Amino acid sequence: MAGPDLPEDNDRPMRIVSLLPAGTEIVFALGLGDQLIGRSPLCDYPEEAVDVPVVDVEPPGGAAPDRLEATQLRKLQPQVLVCGGAPNGGLPGEQELRSAVAGLDDVAVVGLEPRSIEGILNCISTVGAFAEAEDEAVGLVEILRERLGSLENRILERRLQGVASRRAIVLEGLDPPRAAGQWVPEMVRRAGGWELLGTEGEMPAETSWERVREVEPEVIVLALRDLDAAQAVRMLETVELPDWFDQLEAVRDGEFFAVDGAGLFSRPSPRVMDGVAVLAELFDPEAFTGAGPSEAWIPLGPLGIGATRSD
Repeated sequence: MAGPDLPEDNDRPMRIVSLLPAGTEIVFALGLGDQLIGRSPLCDYPEEAVDVPVVDVEPPGGAAPDRLEATQLRKLQPQVLVCGGAPNGGLPGEQELRSAVAGLDDVAVVGLEPRSIEGILNCISTVGAFAEAEDEAVGLVEILRERLGSLENRILERRLQGVASRRAIVLEGLDPPRAAGQWVPEMVRRAGGWELLGTEGEMPAETSWERVREVEPEVIVLALRDLDAAQAVRMLETVELPDWFDQLEAVRDGEFFAVDGAGLFSRPSPRVMDGVAVLAELFDPEAFTGAGPSEAWIPLGPLGIGATRSD
């Protein structure tokens, strides 16, 4: 995160450009949507975001594929530019941003690169600070902490009642299979599960179907990056799975699900709390039915085909 001191003129609206979908979600969650003057083509939530002009991130002929079109940024004259941070940030990287905003006056480049739920909450506070919305950020973070705490308290009650943690795997990719990373394994833990392959704070890592069989999860969740639940089902139908896949305990017992990976898992936005609630419902439906958005998950039958959901 880098940038000059924030401007002191509070009488005019802040001019914000977000090139990170999670950043755009944070801006709207803070009530600053009317101050967002530019977004990336991937910033599609909330619905109002699609009305914000798109900043061209397509490279000019011969340019590096992740280089931002600086001319458009200079025309917009943003005061706050939200992006992914180095080294694992979004489009474009911080180095390209520094080049793109060279010559701009009073622009703060805010690079977000959380690895945990706490890091996501810190990102909200950071955007709030740079956008002069500290009180709104404090309020939002408090609401999110309270929601997470309520879920965890209920999970603790269930443990005291003898309900055990579920042995789970969240896959962020299918061909090849990719174990979850960054904040997603933490989401599993906070939702009452035990992630068998992914590591908290680490990047998603390639694994194998044999490894999935070795750990024999009770629950398998497809949270494919950039895909919602329905798109994940369609992707699954195109993947060649092992002959023994439908004999896995999770698949055989109907504990195989597709979730909205794009909206609730892969983006470090306030909606990760919805993702935690969805996982809690999948792990312990008796206690958490309806905790998460109903359209955010789909049950899968053997090989992921032909399952129906009963409400």
